[in-house]
Amino acid sequence: MNTKPFGKTGASVSVIGQGTWYLDHGDRKRAIAALQRGLDLGMTHIDTAEMYGDAELVIADAIAGRRDEVFLVSKVLPSNASRRGTITACERSLKRLKTDRLDCYLLHWRGSYPLEDTVAAFEELVKAGKIKSWGSNFDADDLDEILDAAGEHRIACNQVLYHLKERAIEHAVIPWCERHGVAVVAYSPFGHDDFPASNSKGGAVLARIAEARRATPRQVALSFLTRATTVFAIPKASSAEHAGDNAAAGDLVLTKDEIAALDAAFPRGPKPRGLPML
Repeated sequence: MNTKPFGKTGASVSVIGQGTWYLDHGDRKRAIAALQRGLDLGMTHIDTAEMYGDAELVIADAIAGRRDEVFLVSKVLPSNASRRGTITACERSLKRLKTDRLDCYLLHWRGSYPLEDTVAAFEELVKAGKIKSWGSNFDADDLDEILDAAGEHRIACNQVLYHLKERAIEHAVIPWCERHGVAVVAYSPFGHDDFPASNSKGGAVLARIAEARRATPRQVALSFLTRATTVFAIPKASSAEHAGDNAAAGDLVLTKDEIAALDAAFPRGPKPRGLPML
């Protein structure tokens, strides 16, 4: 599994991590097995959130005895993101995850509380050793605002929607993060039940490259999305076998010609008015 520097945190993190949205909706033992298989294969970046139901509880069981292997991320809901509320939410997540610290803690999306209050809470949590770094799920304009509140090199990560059919973050968000040393984490990298069909034009390009590289179309997609040095991806796996398929993408490096072919097959389109979200 290839790794990259995660922003300015000093941590080296697996290019492909593990998302956990809806993880608690299926069989618990199967979910735990998938996470543990992912860890075995080097997908040590596990992402969750207080919004994800009982996902934090499932993760706690999956990482029991293995916490030091994991780069663990959770998120605070905007409705909880006051200075006091952020600290309380973090402490609640730590308890549910059965750990004493998070490697990164994110503001799930922009809410009504002043960013200065949320940033102050994040910094208080860092000083207390309860989180090692923090970040957001923001568009470039909001990133400018939180940068003003926090200063350079405090924002570790920006997590955003990014998949082959939704490349809007390439216009402004990725360049912003590259300029400021911020890691970009792609959530829902296969789309939301919208992965390119094999009989579509783009799907045919994916299939051709996958066959040539003895890979799967999803592995090719993950490699394309993480081609930039700042970008990581956190696909969810529903089984240990699925986790193995995702992990294999962490060693796949596409050629310039393959990247150009995918770029043409899945054009990024015009710059959007706002940040795409699910």
